[in-house]
Amino acid sequence: MRSRIFLFTALLGIVLPTSQGSAATAIVRDGSTLQLGNVSYRLDGIDVPAIDQLCIDEHADVWTCGIEARDQLSKLIDGKQVRCDDLGADPTYEKRRIGVCKIEGDTTSLSELLVQKGFALNIEASASGRFKPDEARARDDRLGLWKGCFVAPREFRAANKDGALLGAACRTDREREIREAIFPENLVMPAGCNVKGKYAVRARVTGNLGIYHLQACRSYPGLKQDRWFCSEEQAQADGFRRAYNCRSPSKSK
Repeated sequence: MRSRIFLFTALLGIVLPTSQGSAATAIVRDGSTLQLGNVSYRLDGIDVPAIDQLCIDEHADVWTCGIEARDQLSKLIDGKQVRCDDLGADPTYEKRRIGVCKIEGDTTSLSELLVQKGFALNIEASASGRFKPDEARARDDRLGLWKGCFVAPREFRAANKDGALLGAACRTDREREIREAIFPENLVMPAGCNVKGKYAVRARVTGNLGIYHLQACRSYPGLKQDRWFCSEEQAQADGFRRAYNCRSPSKSK
C-alpha cells in the first residue's frame, strides 16, 4: 500500500506542468525580471524595454523608457509579497526561469498589469495573443510607451535600427531624427549600470550577439559601447559573452 501511495505521488509530480513557490519579497532587476530568494524569473508573455533603451515622449523629447519600465514594475509591487508560478527554464537564458508572477492575493499577473499600463508589449508567439486586447487599449489611450514613439524592445536588443516605429508621436517627416535619437552614437550610462556591451560579428561563433566588458577588462577604458548592462547576468541574458581579456573577479580585487 505504501509503495502505491509513493508511486501515485511521484506520477502526480510528473503530470503537473507548473510549480508554485511561496510568496516572497521581490527584487526588481529590470522591467521584466524579478528575483525571489535565489531564483530569477522573467515575466511570462511580454516584451519590456531594456534598462538602457531610449524612447521619444509626446513632446518629441528623449526619455529613458527602460528605466521607467523598471520603476513602474517596482511601483506595482510596492514592497508587497510576490508569488510566481514556475513555467520552466527561460529558453534564452538557462540560469533564469519563466514565471507567471502575481502580487500575493491579486488575481492579475504583473505581466498583464505592465501591458495595461503601456510599458510592455504582448509576445504573440509565447502568449497566444492573450494580452493583445490590453495592448490595444493602452495603445488607443496613449499610455506609457504608446504616448510617444519607440521600437519594440526585441528590435532594440537586436540593434535593428530599421525596426518599425510604434506609438502616437511617430512622424514620418521626422523619422531619421527619431531613429538617431532612439539609437544614439553615445548611449548614456544608466545609473549603476557600468557593464559595457559591444555588438561583434566574432561573438556569433559562440552563438552570441556581442561581447561585454567589465571595468576589470583591459579593453574597458577606451571601448565605445553599444549597450549598457547593470550586471553580467543581464548581459548574458541579452546574448553577450564576457571579453576574454577580463580578469576574473577574484583577481581584480
